[in-house]
Amino acid sequence: MKIWIDADACPKVIKETVYKFSVRLNIPVVLVANAYMNIPHHELITFVKVESGDDVADMYIVENCSEVDLVITADIPLAAEVVKKGALAINPRGELYDEESIGERLSMRNFMKDLRDGGLVTGGPDAFSPKDKANFSNTLNKILSSKRS
Repeated sequence: MKIWIDADACPKVIKETVYKFSVRLNIPVVLVANAYMNIPHHELITFVKVESGDDVADMYIVENCSEVDLVITADIPLAAEVVKKGALAINPRGELYDEESIGERLSMRNFMKDLRDGGLVTGGPDAFSPKDKANFSNTLNKILSSKRS
């Protein structure tokens, strides 16, 4: 099992949380982004820099993750592709994307995009909070516990 992080937009506090789980549970982590970023110097944590461009990091993750892996992303279309491949995905707020939830999440994302494109909705999600970090940690712990048992 590996943990993949769609790292361009992932909050630093979430990456740091994943690093701690990785080292404690001996699970490799791969961060994928189109811009260089600092990562801890540890044999379990690697970074892949992909070319710039729309969805290049997403395509890399989809092509390289396996059905036993976990992907961390706020990108719902990426999560849909990962789930289609048989893997699990969670977002940085701790919401699980699986076969049961991804269709509804994708539909809602597309609906909200249409509203934003039409000027009917402005703004984005609420600011990331300590509660979001706690939700993420709890969800990650549940997933990793179930995969390791």
